[in-house]
Amino acid sequence: MLLIPAIDLKDGKCVRLRQGDLDDATIFSDDPVEVAARWADLGAKRLHLVDLNGAVAGKPLNESVIKAILAEVGDDLPVQIGGGIRDLDTIERYLDAGISYVIIGTAAVKSPGFLQDACVAFPGNIIVGLDARDGKVATDGWSKLTKHNVADLAKKFEDYGCEGIIYTDIGRDGMLTGVNIEATVALAQHVRIPVIASGGVTNMSDIEALLAVEDQGVEGAILGRSIYEGTLDFKAALDRVRE
Repeated sequence: MLLIPAIDLKDGKCVRLRQGDLDDATIFSDDPVEVAARWADLGAKRLHLVDLNGAVAGKPLNESVIKAILAEVGDDLPVQIGGGIRDLDTIERYLDAGISYVIIGTAAVKSPGFLQDACVAFPGNIIVGLDARDGKVATDGWSKLTKHNVADLAKKFEDYGCEGIIYTDIGRDGMLTGVNIEATVALAQHVRIPVIASGGVTNMSDIEALLAVEDQGVEGAILGRSIYEGTLDFKAALDRVRE
């Protein structure tokens, strides 16, 4: 089970949002590089970066900080990134800089041809981020709810050749209300590629719940507000996973 610390970047700072609202951001550090080093030192096996400004603008806007994080930890652990990735040139630039996985979210839903091209051009490096509420996929920073069923889209994107799915229950993200295990497992059972849970991880009971369904195809979880506010001890969670 991969436990992946999230570093959400806004204006060069490490922040956390509630339900994806950029106006409801809590700044946890002015030094994201130090934060990345801390999670690496504690034993993280992967880092999850999000360029929040980039997600709104549709192009990378925190590249200097991202490159500094890669210079600090990129040789030691894989780093995945999402936010504002809309073309193949951006993907290539990130991979050349040392990013291991590029996450395509809104663009995957709105421009499936782009996702297909990305999977062909960069096999093994593309992860799809599917954000959903009540089984329906949301786009544009969760501001728009589509009519697409999350399981149907996941199956389609699996056929394109994506490496995995990050599934976020947007009703729970940043709210410390627990993981939507049932919905995550239902999605994982629908596809053969790994599913990573995102949104709602609060404490050790969520880790136990995730471990109980690991054999269903739930490969890991992204940890955000819980490890920044201390409701989950990251080191203790890693120790439990190793057991």
